[in-house]
Amino acid sequence: MGLKQPIKKKKTLKYWVGRLHLWLGLISGIFVVFLGITGCILAFEREIEDATQNYRFTELQNKPLLPPTQLKAIADGALPNKHAHSVNYQPGRSAQVVYYHDAPAYYYIVFVDQYTGKVLKVKNMDEDFFRIVIMGHYYLWLPPAIGQPILTTATMLFVFLLLSGLILWWPKSKAARKQRFTVKLKSKWRRLNYDLHNVLGFYITIIALFIGLTGMIMGFQWFAKTVYWTSSGGKTMPMFEETYSNTTGKVKLSTNAAAADQLWAKFIKEDPNFKGSIDVHVPEDEKGAIEIAKNPNPGTYWKADYRYFDQHTLEEIEVKHMFGKFENASVADKIMRMNYDIHIGAIAGIPGKIIAFIASLIAASLPVTGVIIWLGRKKKSRR
Repeated sequence: MGLKQPIKKKKTLKYWVGRLHLWLGLISGIFVVFLGITGCILAFEREIEDATQNYRFTELQNKPLLPPTQLKAIADGALPNKHAHSVNYQPGRSAQVVYYHDAPAYYYIVFVDQYTGKVLKVKNMDEDFFRIVIMGHYYLWLPPAIGQPILTTATMLFVFLLLSGLILWWPKSKAARKQRFTVKLKSKWRRLNYDLHNVLGFYITIIALFIGLTGMIMGFQWFAKTVYWTSSGGKTMPMFEETYSNTTGKVKLSTNAAAADQLWAKFIKEDPNFKGSIDVHVPEDEKGAIEIAKNPNPGTYWKADYRYFDQHTLEEIEVKHMFGKFENASVADKIMRMNYDIHIGAIAGIPGKIIAFIASLIAASLPVTGVIIWLGRKKKSRR
C-alpha cells in the first residue's frame, strides 16, 4: 500500500481573516508599539507636571486679579517681538500667557502671578519633554503632512486587527470558552505568551477600539466628516473659521486691549465663584475678534463655552461651527468636542486615564507577543 496523502483543509473565512491579521500585524506592528508606549507616557501628563512644576500654582488671595492686557504686557517684556495668543486664569493656579505662532514657528508659555505680576517661569514648549513626546505621537517627528497619515493608517490597521482578533479568538464550544478568558500563569512560556496575546487582547478590545477610532478622527478628515455625518443624521460637518470684528463702522467704542479687559471683568462679575478656567484671546489687530473660553472642568475640553465679541462694539458674534456656545452644540458637535477627552480617557477622570494607560500598555505588547507566536509556528512548520 502506498503512503496516505495528507488531507487538504478547506480554507475558510476564518483562515483568510487569520492571514490578514498576520500580515497587517507585521506591517503596522512597530507603529502600534510606538503609539502604545507614547500613549502611556502621555496618559498622566497633567498630573506629572502638577507634581513636579510648582510654578504652575499660585495660592488664592483676597486681592484683585490683574486684567489680561496687563498680564500680557508683563509677559511681552519677557518675550519681546512675539505675539501673545491667550491669557489663562484658573483659581489656585498661576496665570498663563500663551505665545503660539505658525510662521515663524514658536510656542512659549509665560507663567505669571496674577496678583503681583511676577514672572514665575518662561517655558519654551518646543523643549518640553511631553511636547516632544506629543509631536512623536502625532507626527512621528516628521512634517505633519507625512507623519500623521503614516501613524493614522497604522491606527486604522490596528482597529482592523482588534476586530479580526476577536473573530479569531471567538471560541467554538463551551469547553473552549472556559479557556479563553484566563491567562494560565503556570503554563510553559509559549502557552503563556499565547494567552497574553489572546486573552489580554480580548479584554482591551472595547477600550482600544475607542482609542483607535478617536485617533482616526483626529488624523483623517474624511473619517471625522463621516462620523459627524452619521451622528448628525446626514449633516455636513461645519469647519472652523476665524471670527472677525466689523471694521467698516465709523464708531469705535473701545480699543481692543480695553475691550478685552471689560469683557473679562464682566465674565468675572457674572460668576465670581467660578472654579473653572477662563481663556481670554486678545486680537493682534483691529480685524480680530475677542474670544473668551469658559471651561467648567479644566481636566477636559468638551464642555467649554466659546464666546466671540466684536472688539470695537463689544457685541457678541454668533458662529456656525461647533466651537461656539456649549448650549448651542448639537449631539454631533458634542461627540466631536469630546473626541480628544475620550482618546486620553479624561472623559472619565482619573479612573478613565488609568484604564487608557493599561489599554495602551497592553496594545503595545500585542505586536510583540504576536510576532513570538508567528515565529514559533514558523519554526514548528519547518520541523
